[in-house]
Amino acid sequence: MELPGLAFAVWMFICFYASVDSYPSGKIKEACTSMIPCHGSSPQLSPEHTITVNGTEFKPGDNIEVHLSGPDFEGFFIQARDAEHLDSPAVGSFMLVDRKLSQLLTCGRIKNSAVSHTSKAKKKYIKVYWIAPGDAPKRVQFLATVVKKYKIFWVKIPGPVVSQPNALSATTPLHATSEAISTSHSVSYLSKPFNASGCGSMKFCIRNPSNCDPESASCFFLSFQEEKSSVFIEMSGPSEGYLAFALSHDQWMGGDDAYLCINEDHSVHVSTAYLKGRSPPVLDSENVLEDVSWRLVDGILQCSFRRSISLPAYKGRFNLNASYYIFLADGEASEGGLIYKHRHQPLITNGIYNVTGLPQDIGGSRSLQLIKAHGALMFVAWITTVSIGVIVARFFKPVWSHSFLFGKEMWFQVHRMLMLTTVMLTSISFVLPFIYRGGWSQQAGFHPYLGCTVMALTVFQPLMAGFRPSRHAPRRQLFNWFHWSTGTTARILAVVTMFLGMDLPALDLPDPWDTYTMIGFVAWHVGIEILLEIHSYCLVRKVEVIEDDRVQILQSLTSAEAEGRLFKQVVLTIYVCGNIVFLIAFLAAINHI
Repeated sequence: MELPGLAFAVWMFICFYASVDSYPSGKIKEACTSMIPCHGSSPQLSPEHTITVNGTEFKPGDNIEVHLSGPDFEGFFIQARDAEHLDSPAVGSFMLVDRKLSQLLTCGRIKNSAVSHTSKAKKKYIKVYWIAPGDAPKRVQFLATVVKKYKIFWVKIPGPVVSQPNALSATTPLHATSEAISTSHSVSYLSKPFNASGCGSMKFCIRNPSNCDPESASCFFLSFQEEKSSVFIEMSGPSEGYLAFALSHDQWMGGDDAYLCINEDHSVHVSTAYLKGRSPPVLDSENVLEDVSWRLVDGILQCSFRRSISLPAYKGRFNLNASYYIFLADGEASEGGLIYKHRHQPLITNGIYNVTGLPQDIGGSRSLQLIKAHGALMFVAWITTVSIGVIVARFFKPVWSHSFLFGKEMWFQVHRMLMLTTVMLTSISFVLPFIYRGGWSQQAGFHPYLGCTVMALTVFQPLMAGFRPSRHAPRRQLFNWFHWSTGTTARILAVVTMFLGMDLPALDLPDPWDTYTMIGFVAWHVGIEILLEIHSYCLVRKVEVIEDDRVQILQSLTSAEAEGRLFKQVVLTIYVCGNIVFLIAFLAAINHI
């Protein structure tokens, strides 16, 4: 029994609808450190919501009344942290006022150290109590993440600072740990932009795109020039938030020596930092940089500074006469200097380099080759081979039933060849991210979970086909249903997985062009299936003769389908050409052609 193409569209709609929601229950312990929801988009910059408290001083054991208010919002996440070290763990515990709207979470080892929503019902006001612990720091600041809608949210909205008696004034704005940074070194304004002269001969340069001009609005530029016992560094790129580079022993974020240029209210602050895992950078309390200069014009942020080659007295600062992978990233920053996660995958050099060695002029990649190969193979498998194989099996049995290839009906051989190719491509592609990551990724959301499900269904489908009953066996109809259901589920989940994967920074596809193209492909495939279904129905109706209110079928369904051979072959040719166009578009996007 064949199922209509409309069932595919309905099934796809259900799967897409089911995959939209994220953390509606508010149990978001994964965000304890970063306070960033995994919603696949960047946070907003100007908060609409405010945090207020009923006092500015506290003693251990005191209760502070905390209010979060503003326009309608669905979700929230509130913490208190050391105001001098906002990257540190949560401080103290909370007590609820309304358990219908809020719930307590345990972040790290501190019970009830955070508060979040219980559902995504709209709310305007939240009230809780913060209980000051016995070992509370001198100054504590409240932070909140607020989700207005799935794609609209604000991260770490700064709230009031409350202090213990005799602590420093709480009126000074704080962000990360940068307020404690020494300002003994002079800072000047660059009178003119950087240029690429000397790259490869006198300076070690990294440029993206390759050979771009640092004065252009799309050029990311980083240069190192050795001068006796120090290195003069220039960094430039299109960003009104921050630019950063890091030296790393591997191609993973964590344990790295980082340098940031942050736009703070139209003035650029330059700082060293240490990257611990995927947490926000910890800005250093001591400044080891000299001759700091900056420039911010027409959305292009530029900064330069000098650093000694060796800094043995400063933990976390790497020697510049060794070889490292080099990261270059940019992102958004709030008006107070609070930085957010980089907007897209950082630029990473393809190998390790010594910036004080032989001068070179190199580029880098925002998407490493293994991830590019993973995406390309999945696109080939699920946009071309599997889609064409399904069309052939569904609509070309009657057309090619009397044509044989290697002793079997042609439609079956073509279908089997395409499906086995899909299994092979998917299997190869499946292992590439594990090789790249060295294990499981905790930062890819639902993509890896759905990918594993698709892989399991992809392997199960041919195994099940190998045990199919004979054509006229009683269980053949049951097999047909299972075979169709497993294949259709795998196709739908594969499309959903690709949608989620295209938004991951590691692939670095142009957004939103990639999403629109994927929607176009889904519409193209469903449209072709509906067209062929309508054609089959019309062909059957054409051979019906009405006599005395009785329907007499003059030809069998198989013969009727065979009459449409020319039409189906034309449609198949157009469909294959269309799929190739979509595939070329995706491959071009992966390689940034």
